[in-house]
Order: sequence, then C-alpha cells, then structure tokens
Amino acid sequence: MFSYCADPDTLGTFRWFSCYLTNGVHLSFYMSFVKVLLLLFITAPVALAMGFGGAMATRAHLAPVRWLGEGYIAIMRGVPDIAFFLFFVIALDQAFEWTRHQVLCPEWTDPIRQGNDFLVCPAAKLPLGTAPEWMHQSYSFFLAVITFAIVFGAFAANVLRGGMRAVPHSQLETAAAYGMSRRQTFWRILVPQMWIYALPGLSNLWLILIKATPLLFLLGIEDIVYWAREIGGTKTSRFTDYPHDDWRMWYFLFLLVFYLSFTRISEILLERLTVRLSHGQATTGGEALRKEAAV
Repeated sequence: MFSYCADPDTLGTFRWFSCYLTNGVHLSFYMSFVKVLLLLFITAPVALAMGFGGAMATRAHLAPVRWLGEGYIAIMRGVPDIAFFLFFVIALDQAFEWTRHQVLCPEWTDPIRQGNDFLVCPAAKLPLGTAPEWMHQSYSFFLAVITFAIVFGAFAANVLRGGMRAVPHSQLETAAAYGMSRRQTFWRILVPQMWIYALPGLSNLWLILIKATPLLFLLGIEDIVYWAREIGGTKTSRFTDYPHDDWRMWYFLFLLVFYLSFTRISEILLERLTVRLSHGQATTGGEALRKEAAV
C-alpha cells in the first residue's frame, strides 16, 4: 500500500480515492462505526435491566422504594436529555475521582473544591496523566454507556410499568386462585405476558437510542459525527497528501444513509419479534394470528 500510494500527486482518480479512503484517518472513521454499534449493544441491555428494576420499584409495597422508582422516572422524563448527558458525565467522573482521592491520598490537606476547579491528587485522576490515549477514549466511552443507560433506563421503566399494568388483572386473580404466591404470580404470569404490551414502546425507545448516538460527539468522544466533520472539511496540500474541497455534505449524507438503513433493519427485526411474541396472547395481534391459522 505504501508504494501504491507513495506519490498521491501522480495517481489517477480511482487510485487517488482508493488511497484516500484507506489512509489512517479513514480507518479511524470506520472504527468509529464499531464504537457506535458497541455503545448500542451494551447500553440497550443495561438500560433494559435498569428499567426493569425501576418498574419493579414503582410496584413495591414499601413507600420509600416506590417513591424512589417513581422519582427516577419523573426526573428523567422531565429534564432534557442533553442536560443529563452533560451533567452525568461530569458528575460521575468527579465522583469516581473523589472516591479514589479519599482512598489513595488520605494525607492530602488542600480542599478539592477550589473555586470552579475540582482538584484531586495526581494518583486519583482517571485515567492517569501517563495513560495512553486508548485508555482515555475507553474511560470516556464507559462514562457515556453509564449515562445513556441511566437516561434510557428511566424511559424503559415507564414503558415496562405500562406493560405490567396492561396485563389483564383476571390473569393475576386466576393465579392467586390456584394458590400461587405474589412472587410466583409476578415471575410466572405477569413478566412473561407484559413483554407483548411493552414491545411497541421499547421498539420506539430503541429507535430513539439509535438517533441519540451522535450525542457521543458532544461528550468528547471521537464518534462518526466527529470524524465526518473532521475528514469532510476543506483540506489543503499544506496539511495533507489528499487535499480536497468541503466534502462534509457527502460525509453527512453517508451518515444519513447509515442511520436510515440501520433503523429499517431494526424495524424489520422488531416486527418479526412482535409476531413471535403475539402467538397465544390475548391481544389484537394474537387474535389476528389465531384467525389467520384457522383459515
């Protein structure tokens, strides 16, 4: 590849683009797509687990636990997402560093809060100042996953709570009449049936999560939006072997196609999942499947 692209000024159009699209910067651009997909596939199950815990908390008999679940949902729904994204990243980072500071630097006497500055001992910094760049990126990605999971976990909790309420109460009464305990009724009757009612809301939430991934750019992570802006901007021969005009429109058009394709694939898979879960359920979808099978 080095000899093939050794002198970009003498390359033909095809060879120029083949070298341009395979240089080191573009490889970082391609890897950023992996980063976005990794965020989605890690955040989704974590947010779903947090949402399930929040939904269970809203059904608790203990008032403090119930208030905690309802407060979690209400706060996240009532505040703009971007405010929480920016707040939690800073708050979590400072909380981790403060904890490490208390453990690693007990002899430190200076106040941590000095005006607008948050100063901890060097050993408590996350990551350490001597850490390689990939550790800084990984730490930022870790904070982003936690932040996304907290925010979307609240939305999932609200959806799952609605799904639990949608399960016919007669199903729960029948379980009690057969001698099932509350725990058995919850896990064997309520939880298996709630998914079909919650799936439409969870499907929309998944699509919203996909569209929210560009917020990584605002959190200082080099995601696809960052690289599209950086690579697509005007480049001169003074700074690169591959000078070009402002191509940001084409890079962002590529991102548009990527997101539309990914959401369409998601819709197809979610539709198939809905059909699968509707079998045997006392829902409109389940009734339609029974009539179709009877024909």
